Amino acid sequence: MSNRKYSAIVFDLGQVLIPFDYKIFIDAANKHQQGLGENFVKKYNENYSVHRDFERGKISEKDFIAQMLDWLEHKITEDEFVRYWSGIFSLNKDVISLLPKLKKHYKLYLLSNTNSIHQKYGYQHYEFLKLFDKLFLSHEVGFVKPEEGIYRAVENYSKLSSEEHIFIDDIAEYVEAAKQLGWDGIQFTGYDNLITELNARDILFL
Repeated sequence: MSNRKYSAIVFDLGQVLIPFDYKIFIDAANKHQQGLGENFVKKYNENYSVHRDFERGKISEKDFIAQMLDWLEHKITEDEFVRYWSGIFSLNKDVISLLPKLKKHYKLYLLSNTNSIHQKYGYQHYEFLKLFDKLFLSHEVGFVKPEEGIYRAVENYSKLSSEEHIFIDDIAEYVEAAKQLGWDGIQFTGYDNLITELNARDILFL
């Protein structure tokens, strides 16, 4: 039995609720020129600060896309880039099925390192997002995990103590950062493990 009182369950988005696979993007780019996708990803990873600044909302969509098209050697159009780059998502239906059950007992928040392109073209149409009381998206908040500011944005909105929040994320570093602020946290490794962790804390999802 857990002695801790949970009031807010905070979910990460990517790889928890919506798995993504950049190989889909690579394969699409390679149809325009062999190796184009792999070369792009290499440049992207070598200049990861661009990705992070776009997630923080510090780079405009226009400037970001222009940089991406440069790295793609202008072999694909802007529309093609947006479509390919946002077509990498699928649904984790097992985890999503927990949301309406959890919502009966707790506040639900979404906390994601993401960007405006993926939001608009990749996932904003998913109905399950309406189950959350609020979405905290890095490009709107101005911070990225594991920076303190993004977690505090949730607390500032929820008006709950740090200890009443629990965070579910696939990246251990981001879970640990939440714990350092007084939250509880679960590293997501799969549906079955998540159920085990929720049960261990007496979190209700019926």
